[in-house]
Amino acid sequence: MKIKLIVVACAVAFASTGAVAATSTSTFAVQTNVTAACDVSASPMTFTDVNPLTNAGAATDGSTTVAVTCSNTTPYNIGLNAGAYAGATVTSRKMNIGTSTDTLNYELSSDSGFATNWGETVGTDTVADTGTGASQDHTVYGRIPSGQQTAKVGAYADTITVTVTY
Repeated sequence: MKIKLIVVACAVAFASTGAVAATSTSTFAVQTNVTAACDVSASPMTFTDVNPLTNAGAATDGSTTVAVTCSNTTPYNIGLNAGAYAGATVTSRKMNIGTSTDTLNYELSSDSGFATNWGETVGTDTVADTGTGASQDHTVYGRIPSGQQTAKVGAYADTITVTVTY
């Protein structure tokens, strides 16, 4: 019987103290900034072979794609420089044969009708767009004007630098 009383007394003692858990809370902020960013890539523009006899009366056209990926809602401008050779401008670019002074003139445009020259001055002759977060393709139209039948035989080339301003 003494053992029963001790067990009952212990049970009553624990029940009367009422073990209560206490809590305390706090908060913390979570934040970041999404920055404007752009990437650009371009494919080569390869014209068909130019026959200087038929080029006397007809232009030779080509095209390529400039792919731009910018952060969503980021406005940007795509500029194309004059190229690598002396005497070239954004309205009259020049391909040449290696290191020689023999050149072949060509033009770059943002439309297939060649009404809009594609240059490098933002707000004047660049192509403007707004990023979506996905890659956006922009076609560059190229033309070797007619009347260059005195061009020296050989492989002509140039390098255009594409600049995305955002």
